[in-house]
Amino acid sequence: MNTGALIFAFNNQETDYVAMAVWSAQNIRRHLNIPTSIVTDRPIDHAVFDQVIVTTAKSGGSRYFEDYAANVTWHNAGRVDAYDLTPYNQTLVLDADYVVASDQLKFVLNSTQNFLCHKDAYTLADGTALDSLNKFGDYDLPMWWATVMMFRKSNQAQYIFDCMHMIRENWQHYRDVYQINNKTYRNDFALSIALGIVNGHTLTVDEIPWPLMSSMPEHNLTKLSQDSFQLQYKCNQGKPYEIMFAGMDFHAMGKKNLGEIVAADR
Repeated sequence: MNTGALIFAFNNQETDYVAMAVWSAQNIRRHLNIPTSIVTDRPIDHAVFDQVIVTTAKSGGSRYFEDYAANVTWHNAGRVDAYDLTPYNQTLVLDADYVVASDQLKFVLNSTQNFLCHKDAYTLADGTALDSLNKFGDYDLPMWWATVMMFRKSNQAQYIFDCMHMIRENWQHYRDVYQINNKTYRNDFALSIALGIVNGHTLTVDEIPWPLMSSMPEHNLTKLSQDSFQLQYKCNQGKPYEIMFAGMDFHAMGKKNLGEIVAADR
């Protein structure tokens, strides 16, 4: 069985996601020893990628990014096509802003499940759950995150992605059913709804057995050395703190800081 990572990367007016994908592919090769393919909307001549898969960018709408203090167009709605686009039998789908700084994901790749993703996100700042983001809709249904997904070519995985595709194509209907106030399409919402449908609304879903650690847009993320980072933030009382961490994978929700790190590493 051939295994590889797949990163969807479509640049917008603020963020160079392709550069992030190049940087991430280098980390993936170093820590996980698997190839990486990129899905993007223009040809790229870069030896770090196993394959460059060119497709049309699909917008999920606009979203306000606090670190940019601006509304930014999100070209992320094509993630539902991962099952059809992947060149691998076993695929690790990663956001371009997910930082691979360890070999921890080997545990996921060595698992026996056909589909895995994260259920809960926690902040790196103080290790608490992101309660407002771990639920969606007026019914406060649990969120499963599309930031990291592992799937094998299988009926189960195909059902999940087919269902996500159906949800994307009928987004207004599912917004109404699940009472989602946010108009912007999100892969996380589509995945959560699809997992509920495929699993008979039992909430029994195979998940990655550790939380999705995240740096927030309002925090300042810097790189200290290879796989070592510093996070500066203020607590609820406004007191400044900083933490340093190394060898830990995380989701950089602050795109501006990660973009600066990637640019400095070129």
